[in-house]
Amino acid sequence: MPTWEYLTTPLLIHNTTAILNNWGSQGWELVQIVTGPEGGLVAYLKRPAEGDNA
Repeated sequence: MPTWEYLTTPLLIHNTTAILNNWGSQGWELVQIVTGPEGGLVAYLKRPAEGDNA
């Protein structure tokens, strides 16, 4: 079974595409975007953990 590592990052509303493309180019897959506790957008991303042979 694969194991995952996770990342959360704030999204600036005027630059969401560039931010997501940057993380995507590093192997991160977008899971969800939610409204953060202070009203901004937060992206949740995942990718296979390093050394995972599954």
